[in-house]
Amino acid sequence: MLLCIARRGRRSRAPLTHPEASRVSNRQDTRHLDVDVGDELVLHVGDTGTGPPLVLLHGFTGSSETWAPLISTLVAANRVIAIDLPGHGRSSSPASPRRFSLASFADDLARVLEVLSVERVAVMGYSMGGRAALRFALAHPDKLAALILESTSPGIADTELRRERSATDTALAERIERYGIEAFVDEWERLPLWETQTSLSDVARDVLRKQRLANRPKGLANSLRGAGAGTDAPVHDRLGEIGAPTLVVAGALDSRYVEIAAILATSIPNAIQLIVPATGHAVHFERPEALADATVSFLRGVQSSGARCP
Repeated sequence: MLLCIARRGRRSRAPLTHPEASRVSNRQDTRHLDVDVGDELVLHVGDTGTGPPLVLLHGFTGSSETWAPLISTLVAANRVIAIDLPGHGRSSSPASPRRFSLASFADDLARVLEVLSVERVAVMGYSMGGRAALRFALAHPDKLAALILESTSPGIADTELRRERSATDTALAERIERYGIEAFVDEWERLPLWETQTSLSDVARDVLRKQRLANRPKGLANSLRGAGAGTDAPVHDRLGEIGAPTLVVAGALDSRYVEIAAILATSIPNAIQLIVPATGHAVHFERPEALADATVSFLRGVQSSGARCP
């Protein structure tokens, strides 16, 4: 399938906060929009470049700035649409956790694409953003041209494990609200999941910390309550419905997600798998060039295999 979209002008400047983003030449022009999708939710959108559209969905505690290290490579071939998920970055934080559900976000994303006059799109999601991408793929298959899943899970299938995760997430949400964002980030950064990042420079890790601290306690707390893996229904039994070409990515040092990537790659009919050597959970942060190059190569293959524009 061939991705087709009318060319659009580039207008304002995008902030680049990740040190590896210095390789972006002339700071790619980005148009920033705040899209009111209804029911107290306004989503912040950064729209950069021209060409086949690619939506980027970050993970928990992130924002659209998550993707800064990849932008120069991605916009050389694509129109990049980076969205702050509910309660993150510059998007709003509705009062009800229900409004944070990933099933609702799938429809919210469809509304954003309507505002941007985009009919079909490739979607790339990391971790929680990957679960959001899966929800979009299942709810709006007619709008999906390709799917890239980085360190993503289809949810927790075991009912008891899901109940335990929900209780853990609820307790963490309460601590975030009680003790504030800085205490939470201190706790979050001590998770074994991030051990592979200790080899990165102090400057790089400081930038990531600042991105996390820029979020609001209420937004993160309600994101856990409404979109956490313990709350979000698993989609293992629906993966076979995804017909779009799919790239499943995991870091070789992230053993749990390597196993999950194998499940995704064998369950989604038109999927291929990429395991990035010497890399942990956040492939986009630890090996941005590898992920960006793989994404561009994959999407070019998808485009070249298509017959015509819809």
